[in-house]
Amino acid sequence: MSKTEYRSVIKFLFKEGLSPAQIKERLDGVYKESAPSYSTVKNWVKEFRLGRETVEDFGHDGRPVEVLTPETIALIEEEVLSDRRLKIREIAARLVLSKSTVHSAIHEHLHMKKVSARWVPKLLSAVQRQERVRCASEFLDLCGENPKTVIERLVTGDETMILYYDPQSKRESMEWRYKGEKPPRKAKVQQSTKKLMCTIFWDFQGILMVDFKELNTVVNGEYYASLIYKLRDK
Repeated sequence: MSKTEYRSVIKFLFKEGLSPAQIKERLDGVYKESAPSYSTVKNWVKEFRLGRETVEDFGHDGRPVEVLTPETIALIEEEVLSDRRLKIREIAARLVLSKSTVHSAIHEHLHMKKVSARWVPKLLSAVQRQERVRCASEFLDLCGENPKTVIERLVTGDETMILYYDPQSKRESMEWRYKGEKPPRKAKVQQSTKKLMCTIFWDFQGILMVDFKELNTVVNGEYYASLIYKLRDK
């Protein structure tokens, strides 16, 4: 029995809805030792699932023209949804398709596009999000009919770490010299690895206070209380 005849049988059984394992079992029952291997059956089932109709070998003068069938598009969509970070070339390699075919399926048929992740301050849990909703509802109740009065009384703050170095600018290092006299030399400042914690408070009009934590200061409740006292004295 020729290869094309085996492929025709595989195609027929595939059209009947049999899996590669079931097709292999049917072939072994009829053709015994001469039946195609399981890997051969599996590969041809994959080809037929992707829309191939011919059982003849393609010539070696180029890649066969691929036709986008609903089955092929469904397979590509399945790959995309299994890992949304896959590149087109990776999907093409997995499904043995051309990159242009995968590109067409994704953009023109599935209408999908790659988008960058959006930066958010924090990834909150469901409980944390619900707590924010509760706090926001309480704040709306507090505002009542005159939210402007409440908002103008709010003071908020935040912290950030800044690099601990103060480079002298080129203009600041300028000196008067006579003509022909060598200019002063200035060592190139290397950025320090030390950092300072900077705390900023502001209201609706702007910044109220900027505080730099002194070195070797322990950050605890007493430290934050001292910041509040400083802010009240402003």
